[in-house]
Amino acid sequence: MATHPPYSVVLTYDDDQQKFNVQTADPVKLAPLLAGRLEMPILLDEFDYRVDDEFARRLGVAMLNLIALGKPDLKRYMSVTPGPISGDGDPR
Repeated sequence: MATHPPYSVVLTYDDDQQKFNVQTADPVKLAPLLAGRLEMPILLDEFDYRVDDEFARRLGVAMLNLIALGKPDLKRYMSVTPGPISGDGDPR
């Protein structure tokens, strides 16, 4: 298995091409750009240290909503449930 140096992941939305871009970046070089910017800690202990499908879904919804704050045109494409979803697909 290939090993990778530590990196951060950057998710952006390109309005012109209507696509998401996922890129990796050196955390040391990225840190000065992020200083003083909005930070939303997501504490694993609040999720019982479970990084499962529901955690991934909620993280994705949070990322999409955050991007849509700066790119409001994206909202028209979104139809996501913000909270937990029960096993039968209905929001709790």
